[in-house]
Amino acid sequence: MNSTRIVVVGIGLFFALSCGQKVKETQINGSGLHRIDVESTQGAREFYSWSADRIPLVSAHRGGAYPGFPENAIETFEHVLKYTPAIIELDVAMTKDSVLILMHDDDLERTTNGQGKVDEVDFAYIQTLQLEDNDGKLTNFKVPTLAEALDWAEGKALLTVDIKRTVPFEKVAEEVKNAEAEPFAALISYTFPAAKKLHNLAPELMLSVTIRNQEEIKRFEETGIPWTRVIAFTGLAERPLEFNQAIHEKGAFTILGVLGNLDRQAIARGDEIYAGFVQRGADILATDRPIEAAQAISGLVPGNSSKAKFFIHDN
Repeated sequence: MNSTRIVVVGIGLFFALSCGQKVKETQINGSGLHRIDVESTQGAREFYSWSADRIPLVSAHRGGAYPGFPENAIETFEHVLKYTPAIIELDVAMTKDSVLILMHDDDLERTTNGQGKVDEVDFAYIQTLQLEDNDGKLTNFKVPTLAEALDWAEGKALLTVDIKRTVPFEKVAEEVKNAEAEPFAALISYTFPAAKKLHNLAPELMLSVTIRNQEEIKRFEETGIPWTRVIAFTGLAERPLEFNQAIHEKGAFTILGVLGNLDRQAIARGDEIYAGFVQRGADILATDRPIEAAQAISGLVPGNSSKAKFFIHDN
């Protein structure tokens, strides 16, 4: 039987695990980026399979924008990975001529020096634009395509793909398959019918599905989607420990959306509150402050993980 290989790389160090083998450490000459490398769909299921010795992670909302680094830009993704391994959450929109690009808004004005609606302009126009950061500062960075992001992510990061409402699910699933990105690209759904449709289109892919209470656990199970294919997004408010434990009993990770109010609480009260979220059952923190949140939870990495599925090097 083929072994499953899951790799997490910290700056200057390489840690690999194959089934039946111990973790091996070797030196590498890399790009100076923390990396997560999941090489198969079975590896993805193992990576997201909850266990008591799991290692908490951050998910960089819209790629983790910072001053000088706009949202949904590949350069921004790499900026985050200089500081921490991360899941990269990105947004997919579609141009008038059906090219899938990374863009959150329907309009171009906030994040680029262009004008108009994404679905009313063609890709040739998109290619002429430059991205602006969240302070409105123009950068030299271009709007990436989904294909470029998938190509970039292989061997570097896990992705969660937020599909904008005008984009056909079929087209995104096809692009992920064409890029052979199934091991590292999970698709986001906000409703159970959407999750079921995505699962039917691409049953091998992981899905991020909104599950916020016991009733929604029941409704999710009625979809017939296996728990081995789901990462449970528990919303933008912290859930009780008992609810997180119920998700863990199903074998799934929880993603807590700390972006917005909870990120602001961390700014006001101190970044140590991120650690509290993890200690109360959040496995992944979806945040606009991935660098700060990762630093705050770095001390929670188990030192003697019996499963040793993956290892995050502490800079």
